Amino acid sequence: MTRAILTDIEGTTSSISFVRDVLFPYARRALPGFVREHGQRPEVRRWLDAVATEAGGLCQDGMVVETLQGWIDQDRKHTALKALQGLVWEAGYRNADFTAPIYPDAAQTLRRWHALGLPLYVYSSGSVPAQKLFFGHSDAGDLTGLFSGWYDTEVGGKREADSYARIAAAIGVEPHEILFLSDVVEELDAARAAGLHTVLVDRLEDYPQPRHGDAAHGHTHVASFLEIELPL
Repeated sequence: MTRAILTDIEGTTSSISFVRDVLFPYARRALPGFVREHGQRPEVRRWLDAVATEAGGLCQDGMVVETLQGWIDQDRKHTALKALQGLVWEAGYRNADFTAPIYPDAAQTLRRWHALGLPLYVYSSGSVPAQKLFFGHSDAGDLTGLFSGWYDTEVGGKREADSYARIAAAIGVEPHEILFLSDVVEELDAARAAGLHTVLVDRLEDYPQPRHGDAAHGHTHVASFLEIELPL
């Protein structure tokens, strides 16, 4: 029986296009000014130094910013980049430059599961602070209170089975008691290898060609949260 639900964000609870077309370009534009203004704050400097070291000991923040912008263009899933993006997006959310769009079926179902007492968790490549900003400033209102915990790539890569085993241990339930929701079959493969139950969320808005049969890798297939039937 399902005792906890773990969900991805991009392409699962919300559209891929929002991250790609709104959040990424915003961070790319805002990074230079943000680093100039806030680069000496410890929580910012920590990540700038991490990027500088990985990129071969860059000594100028301007070069670090250029590296980060290149990583944004490549959609690189780097923990330092995600952390810095989250700090930049915080200002955007608080200034009401944008709100995060949540699919109505996802918001409705997450609220229903929460009301039933089912613990909900997030696992995304975006940093935990960015996840909380996303759900805290959504077009469905502040949804952060629905969730019992948050995980990002500091726990491990989303295509690595060990990451899901660590999350299960942190939550305190057996892997087979967790249902993981994602739009990425490789992530679902890794979760299944760790013993989790899985559902492929295959939205027409994000994937015009539905992924049935072999393309679904044997995962339960839905086009909406409303199609998810518990217990699994």
